[in-house]
Amino acid sequence: QVHLAQSGGGSVQAGGSLTLSCEGRAYTLSYYCMGWFRQTPGKEREGVAVLDTEGSTTYADSVKGRFTISKDNAKNTLYLEMSSLKLEDTAMYYCAADWPCGVGDKWFYWGQGTQVTVSS
Repeated sequence: QVHLAQSGGGSVQAGGSLTLSCEGRAYTLSYYCMGWFRQTPGKEREGVAVLDTEGSTTYADSVKGRFTISKDNAKNTLYLEMSSLKLEDTAMYYCAADWPCGVGDKWFYWGQGTQVTVSS
């Protein structure tokens, strides 16, 4: 079973940067399609970025050019580097894993979530 342990996040001023981490425990993440999602109260969880097993990436239009998804197979860890953060990036962020890639927010394994708060 894949256990995803998230770290990073926190509070940052608009325009700043943060990096989220998602460590795979008990299984190797290189076998899985990986994704980052975010959710704010009262709204549905939305996809932010996806990294498939061949290294292809996709991003939500709202984060293109500002966020980068990557994976370090040696550390078995997924990352989300976030820069030029905006107030609207404030949300709980989740990593997810599945094979094949999940559809929408239907992914099998989820991290515990980490809060990102962007202030003016």
